[in-house]
Amino acid sequence: MEDRFLEFGLIDQLARADSRLHRLDPRAKLLTTLFFCALVVSFPRYSVLAILPLLLYPVLLSAMGELPLAYVARRTLPALPFALMVGIFNPWIDTKPVASLGPLLISGGWLSFTSILLRCILTVSSAIILVASTGISQICLAFQRLGAPHLFSLQIMFLYRYLFVLTAEAVQMVRARNLRTFGRRGLGPGPFASLIASLLIRSLDRAQNIHRAMVARGFRGEIQPLRQSRWRRHDTFFVLLCILACSTIRLWNLPQAIGGWLLQLLP
Repeated sequence: MEDRFLEFGLIDQLARADSRLHRLDPRAKLLTTLFFCALVVSFPRYSVLAILPLLLYPVLLSAMGELPLAYVARRTLPALPFALMVGIFNPWIDTKPVASLGPLLISGGWLSFTSILLRCILTVSSAIILVASTGISQICLAFQRLGAPHLFSLQIMFLYRYLFVLTAEAVQMVRARNLRTFGRRGLGPGPFASLIASLLIRSLDRAQNIHRAMVARGFRGEIQPLRQSRWRRHDTFFVLLCILACSTIRLWNLPQAIGGWLLQLLP
């Protein structure tokens, strides 16, 4: 569990890097991510091949931000069970064949199920790249500069920070519990209720202490970013390029067009 906590905190370390993606204005990255997610969910429910070219978006942004693809993939995997729960019954509900792969008929349920998984991977990975290349404080400030209510961005930032407090307290409690149990004695489900209650109390107490320390250091409800940023020409170019490329993929089925072009070249 401690290893998972350290990996969870790695995202803040990645946000402090200095790559081409990190140097972009947070508003540019936020706008492109929101547009990308909205575009992904706008595809028809049976779209699979048409969505595949959008996988280039997280791959290219990871390379641009010097982010480890393995880390992005590991952070995306926990979201897949939720997508599985949404579409797991589609192959048995929608059994009408809508496509074929040679002699193999493919029902609409399998296509919609695969499409749900692809959408989940694309949207979650793009959100992870946004946080890992920007930082939660910069994202909240970008929301505020784009016109979102101040309390909304502040609540997002505090919720994110409280997750770290909650996880740190859970790690300490698990470590103490393991040290107090020999072998597997005391590891049953009975003590978990009291542990969860104690975790809530301890995390709330620590969060209050952190808030008092913030107020003592002059916090007045304003987000103070670590690095100042302003909109530049390359931010406009980045946003327009992403919108143009993603819109092209949305309007034209590129895999189908390329496949038809290759078939015409064959004798």
